[in-house]
Amino acid sequence: MKTYIFKVIIEEDFFEDGREAYHAYAPALKGAATWGYTKEEAFEKIKEVIQMVVESMIEHHEPLPSEDIATDLVTVSPELKVSVTV
Repeated sequence: MKTYIFKVIIEEDFFEDGREAYHAYAPALKGAATWGYTKEEAFEKIKEVIQMVVESMIEHHEPLPSEDIATDLVTVSPELKVSVTV
């Protein structure tokens, strides 16, 4: 097992009527994007999306991103770790 830590970007976004929202994505993972009404909601949703994308990649025998390709977008550790964001 390895631990993957993906960089997440959350940007302020607005609906056409001016209501505030937030767009979240993981640049190292194609298709890993979502949104929320708050930063916290967008962050919780992107964690779920990242999990689904990674599981799909494994299921389809696709290579996961590595630090060699994008050092600032993903960190890989051969050890089990827990990441906490506050």
